[in-house]
Amino acid sequence: MCGIAGALRWPDGGPLTDRLTKTLAHRGPDGQGRYDSGEVHLGHRRLSIIDLSETGAQPMVSDGLALTYNGELYNAPELRAELQSAGVRFRGTSDTEVLLEAWRRWGTDCLPRLRGMFAFAVFDERTGDLVLVRDQLGIKPLFFVRRGAGIVFASELKALANELSGSLHVDEAAMIASLLYYWVPDARCAFREAEKLPPGSWLRMRRDGRVEQGRFWSIRDVAADAQEAPFPDLDAVIEDSTRRHLLADVPVATFLSGGLDSSYLTALAAKHQPGISAYTIGFRAEDAKFEAMPDDLRYARQVAAKFGVDLHEIEIAPQVLDLLPRMTYHLDEPIGDPAAINTFLICTAAREAGVKVMLSGMGADELFAGYRKHLANLLALRYQRVPGIARRPVESLVDRLPVATAKRGYRSVRFAKRFLSFAQLPEETAFRRSYTMYDQAELVGLVNPDLAPVVDDVLTEHADTYHDNRLDDFVNRMCLADARMFLPGLNLAYTDRASMAASTEVRVPFVDVEVVKAAFAIPGNRKIVRRQGKAALKEAASGLLPREIVYRPKGLFSAPLRAWMSRDLAPLMREVVNDGVLVRSGFLRQDALQRLVDEDASGRQDRSKHLWHILTLEYWYRSATSQGAS
Repeated sequence: MCGIAGALRWPDGGPLTDRLTKTLAHRGPDGQGRYDSGEVHLGHRRLSIIDLSETGAQPMVSDGLALTYNGELYNAPELRAELQSAGVRFRGTSDTEVLLEAWRRWGTDCLPRLRGMFAFAVFDERTGDLVLVRDQLGIKPLFFVRRGAGIVFASELKALANELSGSLHVDEAAMIASLLYYWVPDARCAFREAEKLPPGSWLRMRRDGRVEQGRFWSIRDVAADAQEAPFPDLDAVIEDSTRRHLLADVPVATFLSGGLDSSYLTALAAKHQPGISAYTIGFRAEDAKFEAMPDDLRYARQVAAKFGVDLHEIEIAPQVLDLLPRMTYHLDEPIGDPAAINTFLICTAAREAGVKVMLSGMGADELFAGYRKHLANLLALRYQRVPGIARRPVESLVDRLPVATAKRGYRSVRFAKRFLSFAQLPEETAFRRSYTMYDQAELVGLVNPDLAPVVDDVLTEHADTYHDNRLDDFVNRMCLADARMFLPGLNLAYTDRASMAASTEVRVPFVDVEVVKAAFAIPGNRKIVRRQGKAALKEAASGLLPREIVYRPKGLFSAPLRAWMSRDLAPLMREVVNDGVLVRSGFLRQDALQRLVDEDASGRQDRSKHLWHILTLEYWYRSATSQGAS
């Protein structure tokens, strides 16, 4: 895994590329390189995973092609064998060289054949074309800014923001989208002039200045086609993906929370790599009690003991006042998920132990309907059939119940209040409301009144995501919407940035093109069965894992936010309300922000996520405006 950057027809392009790659040094501490040809400049920071020798160094140049590449190809051995049979001679064993030769032979036609995670730029000295590419599911990031016939690109937005800050402008619509969703959707970028290359697509810059863009893979089409496929041998597909994701010339370990997804992957990994290490986290006892968090460590220890895994336990009692601005910097955009801190601390501990590669269970919830919102939306359809005379007393009671007292929180009450916030809405509206932070009135009331039209735009711009497909069942429409928005926009984004901040590669075997095909070949009524989410995945895992692990209540890879907000971060929150840059700039209304703080402090409503995200937005905006962006 690496960091890439470059420029085409850009003033001072060579030195600029050097500065961009320097900012990305944490993504690749093992080496650096630069390629120049006329107005084309490619930069690279290397994290050596496969072929640690100089034959794997980048940018890789061979017979008129130059490649700077960030990623891993899990079908590189098969592609190598096919190319060798066609007469290609390889110098080393890296997947970078396989990719370069595949591009030489097939051009963009090679892209649907790639199985892995990747973002790369390839320059053809003969045609003068520069092409940027991003993987099918958006696992790896690629940001760019275009100006006339020129382009500058990088693996992280912060590199572009550091160098182009005077010409970048904060996109208020992206900030509002971040408030609504907890992240900035892939279709937007925190700066108006910057763009994200969409998953499964390529962008070609021609020598004559023409720009072409194409898509080589669409999850929407794959999901539709999979409806006609037979029910898959799911355990075989997932085992094959896990085995491929273990390919490395350095140590590989796993995340192990003790939940189904990480336990399943860890057990499969241990089958193919006995004695593999795993890392798990716990929290301060008082924080876990206040948050009413389950004892995940007990389950993680059980899995480790059964499969001979070398388990490393990390207690998270972080200095959140120090970590908050640091993580905000590394996340590039205002992303409000505190799980990024967990990822960063686990990867830091693994890196200190000499581990460069981690396997994560990310993606299983989205593809196999494992989130509470999936079941909740099914229950909402039934709830709407209950007569209003029976619903109203329940709703009145839940409204009066506290979500926390001074000593502990009540998760069931939090869930009930959340459920009732969308349970009576129409199907599509209810699903979106189940994962957004505010309804329209709340969001309009929180921001500058002049931004009300922007709120309307943000609320409606993704409304068609739920319907613009050919899926014919409710559950799979939810899974598809999550895989298109939630997965690349939030979970894969924070995983990439937080892990690479610790110079560690995280691989996601569930987020694999073959696993995706298998997932959407499973009808929704086999994903949620008798109020059990991920039923098909649980069935697949039952042949390997103890029943207690497979069917344990779902845990959360999150953090004790209520404890942090009420203790560690309370003074900072007061500062942000009274004299924060978001309030002083007029973007947020002070009275509305104070109301969120008061509701949370009283225990009547759980606003800890809202307040945490506002803190991340505050720090991000401070940084963005201090760099000269406006």
